[in-house]
Amino acid sequence: MSDLFKRGGNQALRVNGNTVNGKSADISITTHGSDFYWAVCSVMGFATLAFIGLAFTKPRTDRIFHYITAGVTMVAAIAYFSMASNLGWTPIDVEFRRSDSRVAGINREIFYVRYIDWFITTPLLLMDLLLTAATPWPTTLFVILVDEVMIVAGLVGALVRSTYKWGYFTFGCAALFYIWWHLIWESRINANRLGKDVGRTFLMCGSLTAFMWLLYPIAWGVCEGGNIIAPDSEAVFYGILDMIAKPVFGAALLWGHRNIEPARLGLRIREYDEDPAVHGGLGGHHEKTTNGATNGATNGATNGTTNGDAAATV
Repeated sequence: MSDLFKRGGNQALRVNGNTVNGKSADISITTHGSDFYWAVCSVMGFATLAFIGLAFTKPRTDRIFHYITAGVTMVAAIAYFSMASNLGWTPIDVEFRRSDSRVAGINREIFYVRYIDWFITTPLLLMDLLLTAATPWPTTLFVILVDEVMIVAGLVGALVRSTYKWGYFTFGCAALFYIWWHLIWESRINANRLGKDVGRTFLMCGSLTAFMWLLYPIAWGVCEGGNIIAPDSEAVFYGILDMIAKPVFGAALLWGHRNIEPARLGLRIREYDEDPAVHGGLGGHHEKTTNGATNGATNGATNGTTNGDAAATV
């Protein structure tokens, strides 16, 4: 029975070992880290189902924030499934060799799947906020571009083993501070102009995002950058940040939007049968054809009769 119990536990590390492309990771997660990743995966999955369920309590034209927020946690659930399964990583030589047994070794397990997650989900999180503030589209697109620069810089820095990784870290931090300034200043002012309820929702969710995102560079510095804390601790650090920045953020955002119609934010979304391009356009085309045929027949008949009479008189 004891052997059966042991075989029924978390087998991810046994099935998916610490060797990738012929190279092993000396510093990697243990079963404890994998277990925590599984727990976060469950939270993300449950949040996705909850957000989609809440979407069906709204008309289809009012579900944009539900779908965006559900997309965030859905992608995160897949990423955490990969990390819990000890997949989506590559071994990278550390810049700083440590004597602590928990971080001792030549190379460390770097989860690139985490950055794929962020590359997809952080623009969606910003879309939630910038749409709430009715930010102009050119500004929204540029803020999202800066966000992508931040994520890519973090990934490249994590994959570099020399001190040049801190150059990419600096680029990422510069991008982050631009986003941070936008959230706490320009977009907040825009949101306040749309009403107290919109301003309150943006202040709550924007402040949460601005604060939580400032903690990610610290996590990067002690994990991928400085090799200070063990991968299991990395799992807890990033996992807690992601749970607050995604499911908790999403719940707060949807609660704030419960009485805010998207049309107030400039998001006039029509049903298919309300689209003039479908019905009005066809009607207009039919009317134009009818009028053309009628006018042609009428003008032809009139002109023909008039000309005939004129000829008879002559």
